[in-house]
Amino acid sequence: MKRQRYTPEFRDEATKLVTEHGMSKEAAAKRLSIPSGTLANWLTRLPKQRNAVPGALSSAELEAENKQLRKELAEARMERDILKKATAYFARESLPGTRS
Repeated sequence: MKRQRYTPEFRDEATKLVTEHGMSKEAAAKRLSIPSGTLANWLTRLPKQRNAVPGALSSAELEAENKQLRKELAEARMERDILKKATAYFARESLPGTRS
């Protein structure tokens, strides 16, 4: 018996039927005319987080995003502090009797 080969796109779509659309493994396998054991193997190879929550990011992706957001926050705080000092300086200059 010749072994059936499936494209990565087909595998992704088959696993999405179960993970995102809530179909049972057996129903999805029957609908796609593939063995249910094959679909079960594809599902076990998925990352744990993708199985649990559709669209969830991996921990490495979350750490990278967190690092980027911290960097942006530090920059925004620095800009805010500069604007506060500039506002105070110009407010002091605009008061009557404070110019030299």
